[in-house]
Amino acid sequence: MKVAVLYSGGKDSTHAIEYCRERNWDIKYLLSIKPSRTDCYLFHYATVEMTRETSKILGLDHIFVKCDIADPVKEAKIVKEIITENPVDAVVLGGTGLQVTQLKSIQDVLLPYGIEVFASHAEVDHEDAFRDLINKGYKVMVTQVAGEGISKWLGKIIDKDNFDEMKADSKKYGFHIGFEGGPADTLVLDCPFFSKKIDVLKYHVNKDGEYAGHVVIDNFNIVDKAEIKEVKE
Repeated sequence: MKVAVLYSGGKDSTHAIEYCRERNWDIKYLLSIKPSRTDCYLFHYATVEMTRETSKILGLDHIFVKCDIADPVKEAKIVKEIITENPVDAVVLGGTGLQVTQLKSIQDVLLPYGIEVFASHAEVDHEDAFRDLINKGYKVMVTQVAGEGISKWLGKIIDKDNFDEMKADSKKYGFHIGFEGGPADTLVLDCPFFSKKIDVLKYHVNKDGEYAGHVVIDNFNIVDKAEIKEVKE
């Protein structure tokens, strides 16, 4: 099956790539859409531009476009224009319980063309999916937050050592442990099928409110993991 993955660079869309690889599907390209504003309905805002680097690491074709609107119907039409010009059998989205608005909006514009749209890990327990990533070695940076409790995690890397602390905060403050519904967005800096990894050398935070903000990456290195292994050996 020929597929495109709607790719923000975050944990869920990266997990969707892994899902497709495990099934030996032909990933024709990754599609990344970078909003110029923080109030888009369908697309992540923070650090989406980093997908230009991670797509190279993955060795996959990449389509990168910008979005200047905040309307789910109009945003979905951007996806439709790109996908119909670059046809595939299916569009795969990340997530275990995607917001109905995102999934349905894209299904509405693509199903008439016979292009299937689905979430890669639908019906999987959110905590189980997140733990699975961490246990596999995903390096997940929190790049955007909106809400009390989750705000302290902005710019931090979630790993095996602090996942339970994050889980405790999710219970205390009521944000979703899988970040569904928008309490946080992420960027995957490394995972098992990256040949190289991203080392963030410098970033700054833009505050969008008392408990909201996003990361802007100022400087980073792309590090070849094979070279790291050779040095260790």
